[in-house]
Amino acid sequence: MVAAARLLPFEHVPCTAHSLQRTIAVSLHDSGFESVLAKCRKIVGHFKHSPSNAQELGEQQVALGQKQESLVQDIATRWNSTLEMVKRIQRNKSALTTTLAQQKSNIAMLTAQELDKLQKLEDLLEPCRYVTELLGGEQYVSCSVVLPALCHLVRVMEPSDDDPIYVVKFKTVFTKDLAKWKDSTNLPWLKIATALDPRFKDPKCLPKDERSEVWASVSNLVMGERSAQQPSAETTEKQPPKKRRMSVFLLGSSDTDTDEDDGEESIKQCVDRYKAEPKMDMEGCPLQWWSKREGAHAWLANIARRYLSTPATTVPCERLFSLSGHIIQKKRAALSPDNVNRLVCLSNWLNVKVD
Repeated sequence: MVAAARLLPFEHVPCTAHSLQRTIAVSLHDSGFESVLAKCRKIVGHFKHSPSNAQELGEQQVALGQKQESLVQDIATRWNSTLEMVKRIQRNKSALTTTLAQQKSNIAMLTAQELDKLQKLEDLLEPCRYVTELLGGEQYVSCSVVLPALCHLVRVMEPSDDDPIYVVKFKTVFTKDLAKWKDSTNLPWLKIATALDPRFKDPKCLPKDERSEVWASVSNLVMGERSAQQPSAETTEKQPPKKRRMSVFLLGSSDTDTDEDDGEESIKQCVDRYKAEPKMDMEGCPLQWWSKREGAHAWLANIARRYLSTPATTVPCERLFSLSGHIIQKKRAALSPDNVNRLVCLSNWLNVKVD
């Protein structure tokens, strides 16, 4: 399957969300947070595996005027579950302390130092959650958001002098692993997609020397698109060159050179005209923006659709697979493909929020 995929005439963009989750797992390993996370898992398991313990915790939450909610167990394959486990424990630390004391359990509550370490871990993982949800969105284009999102994470994960040793270690490993993934991904494709997104027309996430290279690549794509839309050679030969002889005598050169110069100038004007357009709001859809301005940017519009329609993650596909797995069960294995499609569409329509 891998060999067949390499032979396909398509550009490959790896799933950013999977890579980011792997980076988080690598950074958590031996970073100084493992011991406190292991203690959190014991506390969560104490209440998750016993309905009576969970009921006592719920009663204590109500007595303290808090929202009654269960704890969350982190799972390696479930994104952001570690962050959610930390948040739930932080919100219910008073109820947990009181309940464990009343039960006289062997499970010890987290100390003040460990709670402070959890707070620092929450601050580290919150930007990753935001980026994961941003890239996994289904209502907007996400491929062009990859480079700005990674640039944001690099800035957030820059170590400071006030950080403890375990935070510095986490940030260092995170930045190093993220850079390794970034070097192995399809950077040229992501750079062009970012430049053709009207929300990020000025790709500040790239160094200044690389921005000119990106726009040069865009100009080359426009040139290729322009050549593809020009009439064929046979049609061009049938049309007599009306002003060719006049141009030779007056300008001292053939009109072929003039046409090439005009073509290069028109391509430059095409790119400059797009760069002069005002930026679009972050809430807008880039594909709709290009659809409305296709008449003014005919060559660029086709290129933009090709690049911006590339998904950054496989999250929507995996959600669809999970939904189909819930529908096609052992007792419903005889469903026809048409009925499965109808049920999947119906489930999607029912979950759409009406404004």
